[in-house]
Amino acid sequence: MANTPQAKKRARQNEKRFAINKARRSRIRTHLRKVEEAIASGDKDAATAALRAAQPELMRGVTKGVFHKNTASRKMSRLSARVKALG
Repeated sequence: MANTPQAKKRARQNEKRFAINKARRSRIRTHLRKVEEAIASGDKDAATAALRAAQPELMRGVTKGVFHKNTASRKMSRLSARVKALG
C-alpha cells in the first residue's frame, strides 16, 4: 500500500483515471458493437450511420490514450470495408 503522501495521491488519481478510461472503452465498444449488429442484419444504411457515429468516438479514444492510433485505424478500416461490401 502507498505510504508517502505523493504515492497516496497517485493511487487516488489512478483510480479516477481507471474509471474514466473504463467508461470510455465501454462506450467505444458499444458503438463498435452497433456497427457489427447492423452489418450482421445486412442493413447498409443503418451500418453506415452506425459507422459514422463510431468513428469520432474511436478517434476520441485515441486522443485520450485509451487506444493506440494504429489499432483505431485498423478497426475503422476493417469495418468500413465490411460496410462497403454490403449489397
